[in-house]
Amino acid sequence: MTVAELLVPPLAPALLAYSLCVVFAAGVVRGFAGFGFSAVTVAGLSLVVSPALVVPAIFMLEILASLSQLRGIARDVDMPWLGWLMLGNLLFIPLGVALLAWLPETPLRLLIGALLMAAALLLRAGTRATLVPTRAVRFAAGLASGFINGVAAIGGIAIAVLLSTTAMAPAALRATMIALLLFSDVVSLASAALMPAAAHAASGHHLLGAGTLKWALWLAPAMLAGIWWGQRSFKGVSPAQFRRHVLNLLVALAAVSVARSVAALAMA
Repeated sequence: MTVAELLVPPLAPALLAYSLCVVFAAGVVRGFAGFGFSAVTVAGLSLVVSPALVVPAIFMLEILASLSQLRGIARDVDMPWLGWLMLGNLLFIPLGVALLAWLPETPLRLLIGALLMAAALLLRAGTRATLVPTRAVRFAAGLASGFINGVAAIGGIAIAVLLSTTAMAPAALRATMIALLLFSDVVSLASAALMPAAAHAASGHHLLGAGTLKWALWLAPAMLAGIWWGQRSFKGVSPAQFRRHVLNLLVALAAVSVARSVAALAMA
């Protein structure tokens, strides 16, 4: 694909404007909370374009988002939590993916989404549950989020729910989420790059093709602008306000996951 072809918009003007607004809003969420970009973007863009066209580009945008935030959050990352979460994700993402070969995908995603939404609602209602950050607890949280990420691609929501039950400071929670997402997205892109050509042909699209780069280039400015706005909003929020906003976001994202699964079952 030539430079001139990359500069041709991927959508008609009205649809492109809508898509940029969705990505900007998702960027605000990412900049504020440290997660949620993919869930918001896929939910919004799937109304006007096939997810298969934009999901590959979202992997690239997620990595760009993490890199753009990394300098400002590096000192706040909780390294003991991050190390165990990374190990758990690395071990259990493949297991979650493999499980889909034997279990029905949509009902499984519906169940997990409903459980996460219920947990977030209980926490939002004031239920107190505090995880003691031992090595075993951190490793178990990593395994759980990795498994859920492999099965339902919402591991970020799962780990955000788990970390919301700890005494972790807002800056540390947000920074650890950003660093973990960078790791998991790099692993996902590396897996895609190693995928045999036959697998790409069977899926009907190339995960790392020229079209992916085109979508990423057109959507990146809106995302970065949203992240900048979200980061400014985070600086003026108290720990109690941050926790409340994050739990509201978790309820909304889990509800979107449940709604998409219900819609898929209804159309089956």
